[in-house]
Amino acid sequence: MAEAADFQGMNPSPARRWLRRTASLIFGAPLIAGLLAGPSVSSAQAEETTKAPTGSRTVDVSLDTLAPSAPVEGDTLTVSGTLTNRGSKAVSDAEVDLRVGPRLSGRGQVDEAAKRTGYQPGSDPARLGDPYTVKVPKLAPGVSQDFTLAVPVDKLDLGAEGVYQLGVSLTGHTSDYAYDQVLGIQRTFLPWQPEDTESKTKLTYLWPLIASAHVTAETGSDEQQTPVFANDDLALELAPGGRLEQMVSLGRQLPVTWVIDPDLLASVDAMTKNYRVKVGDTTVAGKNQAIAKKWLSDLQAAVKDRKVVALPFADPDLASIAHRGKNVPGALGHLQTATEVAATTVETVLHVKPSTDFAWPVDGAVDPSVVDVATSAGAHKVIARSDSLKDTGGLPYTPTSARPIGGGTTAVVSDYRLSTAFTGDMSKAGASTLAVQKFLAQTLTLTEQAPDKERSIVVAPQRTPTAAQAQSMARALRALSTEHWTQPIDLTEAAEQKPDSGATTKVPGASRYPKRLRSQELPTQAFQDIRTTQDSLDSFQVILTQPDRVVTPFGNAINRAVSTSWRGKALEAQQYRDSVRTYLQGLSNEVQLITKSDVTLSGRSATIPVTVQNKLVQGVDHLVLRLTSGNATRLKLDDGKAVAEQPVEIAGGHSQSVKFDASANANGQAQIKARLFTADGVPYGEEMTFTVKASEVTPTVLLVIAGGLLLLVLAGIRMYTHRKRTAAGGPAEGNGGEPEQPSDPTPDTGPESGDPSVPSEKVDR
Repeated sequence: MAEAADFQGMNPSPARRWLRRTASLIFGAPLIAGLLAGPSVSSAQAEETTKAPTGSRTVDVSLDTLAPSAPVEGDTLTVSGTLTNRGSKAVSDAEVDLRVGPRLSGRGQVDEAAKRTGYQPGSDPARLGDPYTVKVPKLAPGVSQDFTLAVPVDKLDLGAEGVYQLGVSLTGHTSDYAYDQVLGIQRTFLPWQPEDTESKTKLTYLWPLIASAHVTAETGSDEQQTPVFANDDLALELAPGGRLEQMVSLGRQLPVTWVIDPDLLASVDAMTKNYRVKVGDTTVAGKNQAIAKKWLSDLQAAVKDRKVVALPFADPDLASIAHRGKNVPGALGHLQTATEVAATTVETVLHVKPSTDFAWPVDGAVDPSVVDVATSAGAHKVIARSDSLKDTGGLPYTPTSARPIGGGTTAVVSDYRLSTAFTGDMSKAGASTLAVQKFLAQTLTLTEQAPDKERSIVVAPQRTPTAAQAQSMARALRALSTEHWTQPIDLTEAAEQKPDSGATTKVPGASRYPKRLRSQELPTQAFQDIRTTQDSLDSFQVILTQPDRVVTPFGNAINRAVSTSWRGKALEAQQYRDSVRTYLQGLSNEVQLITKSDVTLSGRSATIPVTVQNKLVQGVDHLVLRLTSGNATRLKLDDGKAVAEQPVEIAGGHSQSVKFDASANANGQAQIKARLFTADGVPYGEEMTFTVKASEVTPTVLLVIAGGLLLLVLAGIRMYTHRKRTAAGGPAEGNGGEPEQPSDPTPDTGPESGDPSVPSEKVDR
């Protein structure tokens, strides 16, 4: 009864209360912990159970090849790919089937169809069925299996010409489901154009040869100005299988317009000769001349008799200049120089005359300031993109690319969908095949928008495609070249096409410029740094006997400092600018004053030598050495002046001692300031200060000196008389008969003639 009373809330005894608390501590805690922890399943197993795909996403279906890409009557369509079981259960008694969807109308429907992923009952068409299936008896979890389907085109039941969606599905069951269901599906597009169209779309495809900056401002310490590369990574891109090698070998067989950064040509041309590669604080000889020669030879053959568009040297970031740099003095001048260098470089290296009339802002994004900067260097055509210069006129079709935008400037508007078709990861065959088929589908639906209206479309892909992206682009262009709805033209022809009257010609305002692109731009500080470097270069070159040896490499380096390739690499861009400025400063310091010790004048006048050293390979002139007396009352220079100047001209690797006359009017010290100036009065290098100690000679001192001289003369006479007596046999006076030995003092070595010439290491400039 007592226990019952306790559980019914009656007053328990102290002993019972103690027992209850002890039991709760011993048994209650593990029980609660167990309830909180749940079933005894590892976290990895729980994650696997949660993430294991089900339904139509159980099996991943990859379409690796589809040939032909756009079949015609009489063809057999062959589809091959890979099945991968992503689920946790084995798939049994499955088969791979084709599903041909309805004809798609318009580019928008192609976009919508591309977004579909899983199987949608009622929307997806029925399977084609036997005999055009592949049996898959079992597919274990995590296992992959290849498949190939071959179907005559006339069995696909294609209707009118156009674009059809083609699906490849796997139907089967797992232990969770006893009935068959679609466990995986992948869709693509099948262009169907068995006959020529009356009007073809003119298609221009840009083929960019652009790379990041590799050459530094440095050159080797020799007369040949051996170029120095920051690394040897460019050789990897030029070697067989490399990105740039693929661009040349693929583009050679394609109807494309080559768009080339002349800096790439100059860099590869430099690699064909002796070049150096930086390794830490030193450089080593580059060893990839053969690779560079082979690539350059292949490119020369590829562009022969082809249209070549040359971008300004180093592909400057037009938007960064427009938004951050145009108000910094000299920024636009560099763009003009980069354009002038471009034509010369392409003609010299490739032996073709390029067009320099095109400007290509990043991603074709424009606003009024970008257009102004793009045309400031002489270009009259700007390659824009349709997601920037959007059509607002409600045209039911994609208009011709050429648009007049005012001021005699033409915007060549590339198509956004086609230009971004191959921006993803194309290293997997499945991704590449889907991209190629979608590209073909878009071009066909574009043509069908207005079959009786001939239009010109431009495709401007990413600036630096990967090797896999280039291969996918080439597959699409090869497939398109055998079809019947497009014809290739070059970029110059595209820019001259008659524009559509209803197409948008108004450049969007600055607020419409993409924030994503604006955040990647070079900061204003970058252009201020470049301005500082340019000012230093201007001061340096005026003293050189061969200024081109410095102006050319540093001018190119300054152009590289504003390259589009620095986008997203703010730290690397800053380091490059700093390296250019530091190296230029180091070269300027090779022409300097040699530190001079204090000078003592022991008379009223003397000559003060100051040594100027030139450690450059080339000579310097147009320099003036200026000495300024800090106390003109005590010490004057050259005809009684406080300031004296002497012209300086020194051969490469030599030093010159410049001498100044000085006169002292009083005893004491005077500070002398020595500094080099250019011929137009601009200070050059650091100022040097030394002290001249003047000791004025007084009449008393002269009297003492005269007395000393008199004593020396009398002593000489006495010695002469003494020797004559000794020779006559008579004793000498006062020495006990011993002949007096004349003294033989050691002669002085003579006064210091000035600072010796200092041998110097030659620096290439």
